[in-house]
Amino acid sequence: MDKGGKMFLTLAGAMSTAELGISVAELIRNDKVHGICCTGANLEEDVFNLVAHTHYERIPQYRALSAADEVALRDRGMNRVTDTCIPEDQAIRRIEDHVLELWKKADQAGESFFPYEFMYQLLGSGVLEGSYEIDPKDSWLLAAREKGLPIFVPGWEDSTLANIFTSHVISGDISRYGVVKTGVELMGFLVHWYKEITANSSLGFFQVGGGIAGDFPICVVPLIAQDLQEECRLWGYFAQISDSTTSYGSYSGAVPNEKITWGKLDSSTPSFIIESDATIVAPLIFNYVLGN
Repeated sequence: MDKGGKMFLTLAGAMSTAELGISVAELIRNDKVHGICCTGANLEEDVFNLVAHTHYERIPQYRALSAADEVALRDRGMNRVTDTCIPEDQAIRRIEDHVLELWKKADQAGESFFPYEFMYQLLGSGVLEGSYEIDPKDSWLLAAREKGLPIFVPGWEDSTLANIFTSHVISGDISRYGVVKTGVELMGFLVHWYKEITANSSLGFFQVGGGIAGDFPICVVPLIAQDLQEECRLWGYFAQISDSTTSYGSYSGAVPNEKITWGKLDSSTPSFIIESDATIVAPLIFNYVLGN
């Protein structure tokens, strides 16, 4: 960054429910993040936490839960993510009707948007402002919207809101699936964005966790170089925080050198893996970058 470089951040799993927004939002506001790729869960769960935080329940001894304990949580509408339970009524159902109106509006206008654009529309409408239960400065999605950052959400289909969207198409409330742009359209968007942002600067790849949030965007480099056969700047660096150890075919646990053979990194690319808990390590690194 001191040399004019930029950073691309990927957020796997359910980091929003782990409240990573507290440090990520500050990074965004200080222009340390220039693009984000995240799971559908992270996109929606930042909003869930924004409007229902006081209704969340913590279960420190989650490993000791019995099947009967899990059933009891289910019957109370408490959806568990590791040691944190998201309340169905206060979080998910609180925003469903508002998002449905945005989907319907786009449908009727013959328009299509990416998942993050619908979330930006939701936050920009102001309908949720009276329901905020955390300090808005701790929402990374609000910070990203204020900065106009692109948020790439591959595999959005694997999320609560996507399930809800599908149900409304099947029931006829929405006439077409194309209201939400597809994953291949998302890759096309990423190609154009990557070429533009790397035209005059290096772009580093900082991966929190594994999974599709990291797998999807890192492929943009070989796509441009090998499939489009165009000149392409490689990722400026690769850094990952992961608790997935190297094993049989695990991409999340693959060492950075494996990416060299696929044309994603070079032998000279600064590469690092921190094998630890990202919910602990990421805030430490982010605050170091912020000078805290």
